Amino acid sequence: MIFSEGLGSMQDRVVSKNFNNSKPTGSSPIRKPKPDAARQVAFALISDVNQQGAFANIRMPQLLSESDLEVRDKAFATELGYGTLRMQGKYDFAISEKIDRPFIEVDPKIIDLLRMGCHQIFSMRVPSHAAVSATVELARKVAGESKASYVNALLRSISSDEELFADLETSTKFEPLTKLSIKYSHPEWIISSYYDALKNWDSVEELLAINNVPVAPHLAAWKGKSTREELLAAGALPLNYSSSAALTTDQPINYQVIRDRRAGVQDLGSQLVSEIFFETRKVGEPTSWLDLCAGPGGKAAWLFNALATERIGDRFLANEPTVHRAELVARVIPRQNISQLDGRSSSEFGGMFDRILVDAPCTGLGALRRRPEARWRKSPGGLKELITLQRDLLDSAYQLLNPGGILGYATCSPHLAETLGQVLDMQYRHKEVKLLPVNDFLELPSDAVLPNGTMQLWSHKHGTDSMFLALFQKPE
Repeated sequence: MIFSEGLGSMQDRVVSKNFNNSKPTGSSPIRKPKPDAARQVAFALISDVNQQGAFANIRMPQLLSESDLEVRDKAFATELGYGTLRMQGKYDFAISEKIDRPFIEVDPKIIDLLRMGCHQIFSMRVPSHAAVSATVELARKVAGESKASYVNALLRSISSDEELFADLETSTKFEPLTKLSIKYSHPEWIISSYYDALKNWDSVEELLAINNVPVAPHLAAWKGKSTREELLAAGALPLNYSSSAALTTDQPINYQVIRDRRAGVQDLGSQLVSEIFFETRKVGEPTSWLDLCAGPGGKAAWLFNALATERIGDRFLANEPTVHRAELVARVIPRQNISQLDGRSSSEFGGMFDRILVDAPCTGLGALRRRPEARWRKSPGGLKELITLQRDLLDSAYQLLNPGGILGYATCSPHLAETLGQVLDMQYRHKEVKLLPVNDFLELPSDAVLPNGTMQLWSHKHGTDSMFLALFQKPE
């Protein structure tokens, strides 16, 4: 069950038995269900993600390309599908308040249908009666008549309870953290991790709210192949802090420069990591660069093109051990610049480097606004494994680093165990290492630079994913 932590006691609440569950009689032939196509696409996405483990950002484009939907209906299906996945923790609370059996005993199809209905009722400009009737029509097709009647009864009960979430705000039955978990549809452990880093509950709420707002794509101009001015001339809008970044309210594929693969789709935070790391060229005389964890290739493409344009002759290697991610990297940089080695094994690389970027696998808690289902697939148990992997990658990279070289450590997560915790651990294990201030290489807003000189961006403050970057220098 996908559910915010701390709500288990609500699963046994029951719904009134006085529902109007009228069924067709023998004299009333059952009409063939005719749900609208947009809701069928949204349900297919939600079901595939929740029941089959699909990734929404991969599955939704497939479903839309296979459909005959008009542009407006595609937008509706996308918002309904992504929005339901994003907010289903909140909707699970509403459902659990009304169902007549333990949550876990309800057919997953019914749960997903109810979540869809709730999203239309609470978060979209769909009248309640239309949201209920359209969802019931879909339920008739995908779940059958009897289950559709159950969906109808529950959605009517939910939609008629105007004080459902207002009562939650004033209730003394739930801890404040649980209330935030329900209201903003985030697991409690993620909310706690945000507070550990921000130390301010108002700021935490701002971040939680931003995570639930769909974000427009960010575009990255690649040096030597395109410019931000070209993106702006095509209709994009400039973004702060970076000379390469722009924002679009259009589909990126509608830009010729994107179709030509002369620019990419990349969050501003990731572009800033790339730009800062590239500007470390000002220190010493680097000639060899390694992106140790290159997939899916955004930072590799940015760095490769910057080096090819402004540091002709420097060697660049993008390493990605996972086959399908390495194929993604090969779409944006030449295959001869790609290796598929275990980044934890420094001996496999056969040489040393002056610059190494470790954009480490992480929880991704800084990019939840872009990945609607991600918050439900993370766990503290998974965090422990990632911390070990990050430490091993850092040690391997440090062994591969030439004296005087610079190691960049980046994560798309603000979790202290993945950010400052790893910095402290690195300094403990390599007491000779020097931590370089990131704003020596790029001017950043003061609230993006921590006291130790590392960078921590925040979605609610800077309009980026919540990226972290530390720069370590190995002594000569």
